[in-house]
Parts: sequence; structure tokens; C-alpha cells
Amino acid sequence: MRVLEVLMVIGLASGAAAAQGLATAVAEDVAAAQHAGPWSRGRWLDLTHPFDEQTIYWPTEKGFRFEQGTNGPTPKGYYYAANRFASAEHGGTHLDAPRHFSAAGQTADAIPLEHLLGEAVVVDVTRQCAADAAYEVTPDDLVAWETRHARQLVDVILLLRTGWAERWSDRAAYLGTDQVGPDAVAKLRFPGLSPLAARWLVDHRRIRAVGIDTASIDHGPSTHFGAHVALCGGNLPIFENVASLNDLPEQGTFVVALPMKIAGGSGGPLRIVARLPDAGD
Repeated sequence: MRVLEVLMVIGLASGAAAAQGLATAVAEDVAAAQHAGPWSRGRWLDLTHPFDEQTIYWPTEKGFRFEQGTNGPTPKGYYYAANRFASAEHGGTHLDAPRHFSAAGQTADAIPLEHLLGEAVVVDVTRQCAADAAYEVTPDDLVAWETRHARQLVDVILLLRTGWAERWSDRAAYLGTDQVGPDAVAKLRFPGLSPLAARWLVDHRRIRAVGIDTASIDHGPSTHFGAHVALCGGNLPIFENVASLNDLPEQGTFVVALPMKIAGGSGGPLRIVARLPDAGD
């Protein structure tokens, strides 16, 4: 017997009008849940690396700085905590706003919300990157995903899975060097998106944003940052140092990526989470 019928029987048997109202409310809630869509089910997954003294930043930037306040019980009997932090815009799991590489690009506070949430698809290039630490994702890799899933990369957040998030705890393995300062930049070695593929996405597809589990959307050896230039020129937000992409399916995940809303900012710290589809979807 359905929940509504059970409650109706209870109501008739007791003569209580309250049971009738409860039955109606439960029925409405069930109907709402049935029409809430796939994002009402499944579980949430955090795709964000924590910010602390170990957080990886570009070799020319200072790391995350955290100053603990005088936290503890107060003379009035309540507990109070207030700390201070300082951070470059670009470090840890973060946003590259289009302004980062485009004078006319949107700043962090001006990015439309629809570019920061929506269905995410994952293009897996871990095999290629395992063979070449400086691999660049090609248009062929993107077309191969489209062919396999019989759909185009349109109206989605594109996430590139290189496998590099597994190296996060080892700075040298993640960046290609554990050195800091200007001289370290030439030693960077990690995968990225090729400038040709970035331009193809801007010119021939319509994605909401693109993210990657490495320190930059351009691969480590890049000196002209062509992927940044193309994507930012197309007003596409970029998410870098994304965590836990190995736990996502290739399609059907709902992502929310909300950066710190820095007025006029070229980027900022990002909290990005994913709602995994329910097993029955």
C-alpha cells in the first residue's frame, strides 16, 4: 500500500483531520522528489585541495599564509576564534578568470554564474600522460570522447583528467621540480591542454568552463601560454589544481565551482564540488 493510502486509512480510522493534512503533505513531497531531476540524488564529492602551508603555488609566488588568532575561551564564557590568511590569486585549487590572459576578459566577480555550474564531462588522458609527463591534450582526444559518447562538448564544464592529482602531496612529482623562484619555471613539467585544442573549443564548441588536475591549463614547458590566451580570449573560466577527478564518471556529474568573488580579480581560490549521479540514473 502506498504511503498516501496508509495515512488516509489512519485518518479515517481515527477521524483525525490532521492525518488527512499529513497525508497530503507527504504526497506532495514525494511528487516533488520524483520531479526534482537527477541532481537530487547521488552524493557530493569535494574536488578541492585544502589550503594550508603545503598547498602548491606557482614557483614565483609565496605560498598560502595562515596566522592563527588568539583563539579560545573568553572572560565572558564563550569560545571565540578568528584567524588571518594571505594568498596569491593563483594557487591551490583556483579560478583563472578570463582577465588573467585577456585585457577585455571578464574579471572574477563578473563571470556569469551559468559558467560556474552545470553538467561536467571528464576527458581521460591518464594513459597518454603516464607515457609523456608534458603531454598536451589534442583536438583528437576531445573528438574521441565525443565519438565514444555520441554527443558534442556543448553546454558542459569540461574537466581534463591527467592523473596528476594523485601526485599532489609530492611537489617535485606534481610540478616537475620542488625548487622555487624564477629559475624554477623553466623546469616545470606536467600535462596540459594544447593551444590548438583550446582554440578548437572556442571556435567550434560551446563549453561553460574547462578544468584540469594540474597546476596550469598549459603544460609545464609552455612559454607563451597559448591555451590560456585562447580560452581567456573566449571568456571561458579555467579551473586549475582540481582534485579527485579519478572519482568522476565521464559524464552525468553536476558541478558547482564558486570562486572567491574578488572585485576586479584575475582569479582566486576556488571551492569546487561535484554531485555524482545516482546509480539508477
